[in-house]
Amino acid sequence: MPVIDSHHHFWNYTDADYGWIPPEWRVIRRDFLPDDLHREIAAAGVDGVISVQALQSLAETDWLLGFASQHAFIRAVVGWVPLVDPAIETHLDRCRTHPKLRAIRHVLQAEADDAYMLREDFNRGIAALTRLGLAYDILILEKHLPHTITFVDRHPTQVFVLDHIAKPRIAIGELDPWAKNIRELARRPNVSCKLSGMVTEADVTAWTPAQLQPYFDVVLDAFGPSRLLFGSDWPVCLAGVGYARWKQTVERALPSLSHDERAAILGGNAVRLYRL
Repeated sequence: MPVIDSHHHFWNYTDADYGWIPPEWRVIRRDFLPDDLHREIAAAGVDGVISVQALQSLAETDWLLGFASQHAFIRAVVGWVPLVDPAIETHLDRCRTHPKLRAIRHVLQAEADDAYMLREDFNRGIAALTRLGLAYDILILEKHLPHTITFVDRHPTQVFVLDHIAKPRIAIGELDPWAKNIRELARRPNVSCKLSGMVTEADVTAWTPAQLQPYFDVVLDAFGPSRLLFGSDWPVCLAGVGYARWKQTVERALPSLSHDERAAILGGNAVRLYRL
């Protein structure tokens, strides 16, 4: 079974486009492109990656799909389209002609309206993804979980993949209400979850594997090994952890699993969910 990094980004850095990156994370305030990532995955024993949108633009989606055409190690793209646009089908028809477009994402965590995902026009867009067999990556903060449960229930046959375990408040050691809500969300069998983005929700200068372990334990218990995916969140992760060390951290957090269960998390589930 191949090892697949289910979540990373590329970007040409500008302050305007990536103003969310704080000054103290200066290590990631630069360009990150395929050659940079290829060196990382080769050293870490990763076979392929899934590129995920970072900007909400069709131009960036085309840019990512162009990289995927040029580099075999980029197995799939999670792009962006304007899901609330009445012409959503037209946008999807244009994008889905590319063989490596496998999913769509919207940056819900940045919307001023916490209930944005419940908008009727947004849900019409999700229904269009379902008809075309495209997955949807859910990017939220832990406070959005109650709305997310309602949202997911509207689309029982849609494949959903939750990014960054819904960004719990790891820095202050808070488990609930995140744990309660994540367990409820996980009762929906069409939702899977990425083991990614955790270090940057902790203290990037002082985090420890022991601090993260309770959060690993909750999602492993809630989703089980058949619905968890390894993801690096590179280059964002570099604010607090190197690529290879994050992969090792994930592997060491799953000591009780069988060989097949670990292989599923490290690649098999991404192959299945994103149809690689």
